[in-house]
Amino acid sequence: MSHDSIDTLLTFIAQSPSPYHTAAASRDLLDKAGFTALMPDAAPWQLETDGAYYVPVYGSGLIAFRTGRNIRRHLRLSAAHTDFPCLRIKQRPEIREKGYLKVNAETYGGLLRESWLDRPLSLAGAVAIETEDPFRPNLRLIDLKRPVLTIPRLAIHMNRKANQGIELNPQKDLLPVMGLDEKEVTQHFFLDFLSETCRCLPEAILSYELTVYPTEPGCRLGWHDEFVSSPRLDNLTSVLASLSALVNAADADGLNVVALFDNEEVGSHTKQGADSVILSRILSRIYHAFALTDDDLSADLSKGFMLSVDVAHAIHPNVPEKCDITNQPQMGRGPALKIAASQSYAGDAEAVAVLKGLCRRADIPYQIFMNRSDLPGGSTLGSLLSANLPIRTMDIGIPITAMHSCRELMGAADQQALTDLITTFFSHS
Repeated sequence: MSHDSIDTLLTFIAQSPSPYHTAAASRDLLDKAGFTALMPDAAPWQLETDGAYYVPVYGSGLIAFRTGRNIRRHLRLSAAHTDFPCLRIKQRPEIREKGYLKVNAETYGGLLRESWLDRPLSLAGAVAIETEDPFRPNLRLIDLKRPVLTIPRLAIHMNRKANQGIELNPQKDLLPVMGLDEKEVTQHFFLDFLSETCRCLPEAILSYELTVYPTEPGCRLGWHDEFVSSPRLDNLTSVLASLSALVNAADADGLNVVALFDNEEVGSHTKQGADSVILSRILSRIYHAFALTDDDLSADLSKGFMLSVDVAHAIHPNVPEKCDITNQPQMGRGPALKIAASQSYAGDAEAVAVLKGLCRRADIPYQIFMNRSDLPGGSTLGSLLSANLPIRTMDIGIPITAMHSCRELMGAADQQALTDLITTFFSHS
């Protein structure tokens, strides 16, 4: 396994406690690699062959691309998502009850609720601060980087059936505790707290999108460091692998694109989600900048290829019967090619063959993931995206356990293997 790739992954995850921070960390990575930022509201774009560019997408997404000497040589895309299941702070969240200060929160995505209990938690995200122009508030990113919240578990003495499984009500049982109620605490204590953090007046804060996240850092784990235990492996492993591959494929011809979308965990039906027209619009602008037409783009899409990169389920060490009976991905044995007859994962026979061929050519290990026939799994952005952007697509990803937990587990060798596969995908003509 590559310790350098895991160090890079853990650093990237630590820098990305919210989708806004994931997009910012992605921009920093691309800036250091010499990419040029393009503004969505600038028209027309002035692009060059052998160029490297990125476009911010509403603060929490990003689309990056490289233009080869002949951008029509091939069209290759790798798509991933910046969001993850978590708790989000509601507006007007202050709760003063029985001597405690609590904050009202809601679940985002299909999180494993129990995994968030008894952990030191922090806050990160975007705070919108008033300016002289109502249409241009100052969007300030914050990351407290220290524990300020926790959700205490009820003692077993008060719930003797706790070890038989409990159902947690998100409106009652998942409200984070922030402090003790004191005389000097105001009615709007959370807003006061935010204003101190942002160094502005409380009335200047108009809104926010704040993610609750666990403060324990990710780490290597196992007898020979063969595992990685960390928050947000879903889906920052895919984000980093896609970006690293785009940087590595500097000499590739054609048009190579990385699309990072928000809101996959809640359905992708947003302006910055995969079920929007944002990617098709940006591809059209790229083609027009090279005096190419939408007909040219349509022709290239028909022979192009896209990877939908998201984590897969590894076989569980204690509950192996939840895995398919003949397709059982293991951690540390390479990326999984994800296949479903229902098309919850995008792909067809030719797409599977292409990925197997790339893996064999570059000596990259790979595995097959399919759900048990009596246990439907989740879905990804691949099918949604390829329905709006008609291009052959294949779902792939690193096999992990504890998916959607506050902390997930993967094989350390798989991050480099996924990066190598996407690099090969971009580079092979």
